[in-house]
Amino acid sequence: MIEAEVTSHPLDPSRILDAEGNIRPRLLTESFDRATTLYPDHVAIDFLGREWTYGDLGREVDRVAAGLQALGLEKDDRFGLCLPNTPYSVILYYAVLRAGGVVVQLNPLYSDSEVEFLITNSGAKMVAVPDLELLHCKVAAAWGAEGSAMERVVLCSMADVLPFWKSVGLRTLKRSSLANKRSGITYSDYSDIAAHKASLRPVQQDPHDVAVLQYTGGTTGRPKGAMLTHASLAANSAQMLLHIGEERDQQERTLGVLPLFHVFALTCVLNFGVEIAAELVLLPRFEMDEVLATIKRKPPTQMFGVPTIYNALGSLPDDKVPDLRTVRTSISGGAPLPLDVRKQYEERTGSPVSEGYGLTEASPIITSNPLLGRQPVKENSAGPAFPHTVLEIRDPETGQFMPQGERGEICARGPQLMKGYWNRPGATEETFIDGALRTGDIGYLDEDGYLFIVDRIKDLILCSGYNVYPRAIEDAAYQHPAVKEAVAIGIPDDYRGEAPKLFIALHEGEELDAGQLEAFLKMRLNPIEMPDAYEFRDELPKTLVGKLEKKQLVAEEKAKAEAAKANLPAEGTT
Repeated sequence: MIEAEVTSHPLDPSRILDAEGNIRPRLLTESFDRATTLYPDHVAIDFLGREWTYGDLGREVDRVAAGLQALGLEKDDRFGLCLPNTPYSVILYYAVLRAGGVVVQLNPLYSDSEVEFLITNSGAKMVAVPDLELLHCKVAAAWGAEGSAMERVVLCSMADVLPFWKSVGLRTLKRSSLANKRSGITYSDYSDIAAHKASLRPVQQDPHDVAVLQYTGGTTGRPKGAMLTHASLAANSAQMLLHIGEERDQQERTLGVLPLFHVFALTCVLNFGVEIAAELVLLPRFEMDEVLATIKRKPPTQMFGVPTIYNALGSLPDDKVPDLRTVRTSISGGAPLPLDVRKQYEERTGSPVSEGYGLTEASPIITSNPLLGRQPVKENSAGPAFPHTVLEIRDPETGQFMPQGERGEICARGPQLMKGYWNRPGATEETFIDGALRTGDIGYLDEDGYLFIVDRIKDLILCSGYNVYPRAIEDAAYQHPAVKEAVAIGIPDDYRGEAPKLFIALHEGEELDAGQLEAFLKMRLNPIEMPDAYEFRDELPKTLVGKLEKKQLVAEEKAKAEAAKANLPAEGTT
């Protein structure tokens, strides 16, 4: 059992700051090398009970990096990771960076067409995927797509990284779930790459080189690849270290259930975890029984999650609520954390949680409430600026600075900002104002510099920390011949924070029910995008110029929610 009280020391910032006190630009592999050199015997990864030390990790990364070079991976080549949380996620991430490549984050939950677009748009030369047909088929479907630069699929054996009995079970009882290699596709098995004997060829790298293409979307159009550099990602990790402000004799342990292909987990679980040589307890998905068993087996000292996770843990029956008093650092991000969810979680688990705020383009954190009780956590606030970050509140139309306490667009400056959008100079220019990043969110700063977010300019829905774009849902609905009009909005959801609701008007004489529409959309949307609710109307509200009016629908849903809280009928309803 991990002891709750251990010796803590003030942070020595010399490894992350320069002589002038600024965050020093670093390669991400610098912190990795430090961890593997200083702590070779410390456990680096626990995956469902199987462990790898930092020494194991360092040797494996060097072998895999050399193997990738032998396959033709050159400096600045893009390499896609279509992986759930596994040891492969960590090893291939650092191996690609060591070889001078750029990691392309591919969400395995995406639909076939979305995965194809990201592979094609990024110009990924190679893509790694588990040997599970459910995921492999998405990458295989992108092979040979128009404009694709993909030359090789790296197949990662799940059985090879599982504990012995789980491995046996997968190879015998679940063989039908394993991938079948397609003819015409060039494959390399991860095991062959890792067995490579050649030495790693040195690569000249600069901290301002792009390290990761992290795709994010907008209200319309295709996702954009945020170019996150070694320096920007390493800076956000350093900012987290400065935010905590101390280091302990004890090795920290991070529960890694937040997916590493999500930018929040990439920084807080992986990059920051390696920064402090923490043990990363990885789980491939959030499955409650597995999470609870893992917490009991390996009590964490750090947790990073989205409100959905904190809500799920805090809402468990009394006999299942985990004792999380060993956790001294918990941060919630990805979506607003409702006050009642935070209070319930803290009261029932014994662990404080602080809310932060950020976005993909900022690697991602730009604010966070204080940790360790040194300063107050203000209710419904995203906290003050992260170390070495400057917040600006500007008029969204004119760009002029707003007085303290006045609402405006939240803009940010700091070493964690992206280089720009991949092959999108126009979109990059629109996202910056005088060098500051425009977040698209409306908020204000109080007298203590705490940020309060009150609205969003961007027309998106935040589901469990993921961006869901109404346009994608609407476009899928319009493919049904019976659908005349479609509008998707976000509605409050106790579990996911927000959930999509789809309003539909049908062509005259057509018939369609929610079950039929749901079956139709399941073939066109990923699970995160699927609506939680459907409402059919004869006509949908429109503006004076005939444009579908979302604001009215949002207002109606808000009135319904408020009436439900008060246990009263909403105005205009019976």
